[in-house]
Amino acid sequence: MIEVNRMPRDAIASAGTHFLIGLKPSPVLDDHDRALLSSLRPAGVILFKSNFRHDLPYEAWLESHARLIADIRAATGRERMLIAIDNEGGRVCRTPPPLTRFAYAARWAEHSAEVGRAMGRELSSLGINLNFAPVLDIHTNPDNPVIGPRAFGTTPEAVIAAALPFIEAMQAEKVLACGKHFPGHGDTSIDSHLGLPSQTLGLDGLRARELKPFAAAIKAGLSMIMTSHILYPSIDPDNPVTLSHRFLTGILREEHGYEGVAVSDDIGMGAMKGVFDKPESAVRLLESGCDMVMVCAHFTDSGRAKGFAQAIVAAINEGRLDPGILARSKARIEALLDRAATNEVELLPESIFRAHAGIGALYEAATVEVV
Repeated sequence: MIEVNRMPRDAIASAGTHFLIGLKPSPVLDDHDRALLSSLRPAGVILFKSNFRHDLPYEAWLESHARLIADIRAATGRERMLIAIDNEGGRVCRTPPPLTRFAYAARWAEHSAEVGRAMGRELSSLGINLNFAPVLDIHTNPDNPVIGPRAFGTTPEAVIAAALPFIEAMQAEKVLACGKHFPGHGDTSIDSHLGLPSQTLGLDGLRARELKPFAAAIKAGLSMIMTSHILYPSIDPDNPVTLSHRFLTGILREEHGYEGVAVSDDIGMGAMKGVFDKPESAVRLLESGCDMVMVCAHFTDSGRAKGFAQAIVAAINEGRLDPGILARSKARIEALLDRAATNEVELLPESIFRAHAGIGALYEAATVEVV
């Protein structure tokens, strides 16, 4: 066994391909994050509201943002990497004005292609090449505290009709889409940011409703899917979806033929409290069929990602993790990185924002740090 504190840096960096890191709440690359990105070399980072300057005019905050993007790329040292964000509409918007703040997806479902194109154009101008959207959940539970109008509609057909044009249009502007939250978060009554939802629904029920938008998006070529932190005891009584081989290999990959990247929702969320206390959980995640671990500073110490990477390396060295699983997973991530554009930060003319403001319903209330 190799002691984790003596593992070769290249080994840790190789495992880093399987990580997506949420930065500390600063528009300047924090020294902690600079060191983490340099040693782990994750395949991607995700930006939040606090990573932007909201107290400056557009030209000034964009200049600050350009420095942040350049520093992230330099610290990570990757030729290609994912610069991601959550930009769904409604309260799930991180960027300062004048970027367009569209309403929740339910408000512009009939104009999803136009909104997808506008979002893609604006996000690509920030150097972003991955948006954790669209929501493929179905709004079926009026007591759901976390999805609601974030979903395009209340039926599989409505979600599919809006989601597929949105994906195609946004990706045409060089911003990859990620469908979430597999296998469906629309019928839960607990916010997984706070606790672990448990659903009584069986597999036939999921197939009849929740899984349909994911199946349609997979058939249309969706290359990234985010897993949900939900427990389905009748399908897998022991593991939430993020760690479930039954869900991520059996249902997602074998039943639906999905060959793209599966990324976890943030493992620091309340639903995962205690689950990832041991670094070995990252090994279980890869064995389940998931490819990337998301570790964000908002909910936990993102430095834990290094311990997770060390556990993966140790499991390979000790013969406890099938190297074939890791090789196939890495190949999926590398294929995604090959598709990801390297978008440069650029100033957009005011005319673009005026045009985008007329496309779909806008949102006026406050944004949030994390949803």
